[in-house]
Amino acid sequence: MVAAGLPNHMVKSVHRSNDPAKVIEDADAILVGGGNTFKLVHDLHVFDLVSLVQDKARSGTPYMGWSAGANVASPRLCTTNDMPIIEPASFNAFGLIRAQINPHYLDAHPDKHMGETRDERLQEFVVINPEVPVVAMREGAWLQVEGTSMILCGSNGARLYLGSEPVVELEAGADLSRFS
Repeated sequence: MVAAGLPNHMVKSVHRSNDPAKVIEDADAILVGGGNTFKLVHDLHVFDLVSLVQDKARSGTPYMGWSAGANVASPRLCTTNDMPIIEPASFNAFGLIRAQINPHYLDAHPDKHMGETRDERLQEFVVINPEVPVVAMREGAWLQVEGTSMILCGSNGARLYLGSEPVVELEAGADLSRFS
């Protein structure tokens, strides 16, 4: 398929290929979209693509992920919002950055809701994993990573969770390079 508006760029879907590894090896850029993160990580391990994508991205091939694709840029499948519909062989993800990402972060606590909020779940995670930062990104936010630089971009900001430190509100332009 030719990408709309990009006549010199061919888009190839790994999940529709007979040789997923070859698609990654030949890629000039890697785009990973949304869906269920447990299923994505399961399939990445089934097709033995985790280290291949890691190596490719670390050698300079651009990587762009959104939703589940942002989750798997993290070291592990630990801060997704998804239901575990399938058990992956491992929770290991790409580890392209040191921080865990929580996309689609909501501050909401609906009236009469008796369950945990997203904030409470992420605070539980950093109590158990105090050395692992979590960047909880609201809709419209993204991380721009180039080399060792990692900057929060977009609108609506994010929250940074780190161990027992107070949660920090982040605005576009926040430098998160220490977690890249």
